[in-house]
Amino acid sequence: MTPLPRLLPLLLLAACGKHEPATTPLPALPSMTVQSEPVTRRSHTAVEEVVGTVRSKKRAVVEAKISGRVLEYSATPGTIVKAGDLLARLDVQEIQAKVDQARAMLDQAQRDFDRQNQLIASKATTRQDFDTADARVKVSTAAVREAETMMSYAQVTAPFDGVVTRKLADVGDLAMPGKPLLEIEAPTSLRFEADLPEAILDRVKLGEKMTVRLAKVIEGTVSEISPVADPVSRTFNVKLDLPPTEGLRTGQFGRVSVPVAEVKLLLVPQSAVLKRGQMELIFIAKDGKAALRLVKTGKTLDDRIEVLSGLEEGEQIIISDTTQLTDGQPVTLQP
Repeated sequence: MTPLPRLLPLLLLAACGKHEPATTPLPALPSMTVQSEPVTRRSHTAVEEVVGTVRSKKRAVVEAKISGRVLEYSATPGTIVKAGDLLARLDVQEIQAKVDQARAMLDQAQRDFDRQNQLIASKATTRQDFDTADARVKVSTAAVREAETMMSYAQVTAPFDGVVTRKLADVGDLAMPGKPLLEIEAPTSLRFEADLPEAILDRVKLGEKMTVRLAKVIEGTVSEISPVADPVSRTFNVKLDLPPTEGLRTGQFGRVSVPVAEVKLLLVPQSAVLKRGQMELIFIAKDGKAALRLVKTGKTLDDRIEVLSGLEEGEQIIISDTTQLTDGQPVTLQP
């Protein structure tokens, strides 16, 4: 018979022994009916985007044809003007004096001619004196017309319908030929100008329609292609006519998409891509279950996005209810 002191350690060891807890199996995930589509390569026109600026097709730098101080200046930026509207008026007193002088000389020449006309009728003067008086009238008439034309230049008017965009002078300034007074442009006739590198210039043809991305995406038509390159940037200036578009203004920044090649890309709906932090994930349907796949995406094209890695052509991706799915959840594909 074993003594009690020897059994006590054995009983203590048995009482302190580890017991494995009973495990409860997790409930099975419910099956979901989802939409899917196979991953396929789609044809896409690869483009190179070139930056440019919206400009008016019709713009002018207005300057005076004669010298004179600015007496009146009504052309403030933003003013809408019609062709012939007064923009500025100059002080040209010396030209006014020439007009008065020319008119006085014409008046004197006309009186001399009238007297010679009466004398030639009575044969009291020579034909030479009559012709001289007639010539003097013609010369004086031309002098008056010239002086009045110069006088008309004292009023600087709008060359076409448009809007004043820049004010380059003010009342009291000296206006003269070659010194701009203001800039005017027609806001309803716009085009997009961009400088294209030589490598892609052959992709652009006159009359071709190209996509221009501004505040909104619009379609422009190539109207001009510069035949020579800029000696500094080695680029060629290309101009595209833009259709009338609400909210479009000169000076706006934009990009024109120049097609360079036809490529095939793996494109999937944007709704199929899940973003979790810095990760991009897509569910694929495999063996009746939803499998989560880590992917890397590229450019966005309309409602689809390019997949650079993580998918293979022919795999079935899930495109509906992706936010409600769990990795490994059974799925049924809609027919």
